[in-house]
Amino acid sequence: MKRFIRITIFAGGALVVGIFVTNAVIYLASKPYIHASASQAPEAQTVLVPGAAVSPKGVLSEIFIDRLDTAVVLYTAGKVSKILVSGDNSTDVQNEVNPARLYLIEKGVPDSAIFLDHAGFDTYSTMYRARDIFGVTSVIISTQSFHLPRAIFIARRLGIEAYGVNADAGHILFRNYVREVLANEKAVLNLLLNRKPKFLGEKIPITGDGRLYP
Repeated sequence: MKRFIRITIFAGGALVVGIFVTNAVIYLASKPYIHASASQAPEAQTVLVPGAAVSPKGVLSEIFIDRLDTAVVLYTAGKVSKILVSGDNSTDVQNEVNPARLYLIEKGVPDSAIFLDHAGFDTYSTMYRARDIFGVTSVIISTQSFHLPRAIFIARRLGIEAYGVNADAGHILFRNYVREVLANEKAVLNLLLNRKPKFLGEKIPITGDGRLYP
């Protein structure tokens, strides 16, 4: 019994250390590429907006709006020429990207500059598909501070020249940060296993016209 307790304590300690080290590595590796505002960001091929919650009636969550508003600022400032919105469109009810397109158009972004990834089911799939489906080589990721390190880390490990702009606007909950602790472990595992997204499909060149790919 004592041996079992020692093994359990050792395994638990190793797990805690592993989680701490993984999160520290991701944070430190991504920190140089994170910018507090759009004006500080370098120019890139596109801004990528990861999906967030959307109501069944198509109402965007505050976190999603903050990400889209930051993307609009980047586009208007000439930092990027395209906006790629990624999200979950797995069912008729679950549709994160089409309401985002309408919001961007209302904000003055031309339809031709907006691209939608309907199969961005998680951050890893979003970055993988940005590279392999949309041909993205350089990107500014517009998302909140709790999400930026993981998103940038994944993108750069997949060979994308990735930067990030903080889209914080006071709509973040503490649980968002807690969730990232284990999400970071999953990200590293996906990279080590070179997991392929559930869907890939035909190429959609980000250099083209977004109106051709609704």
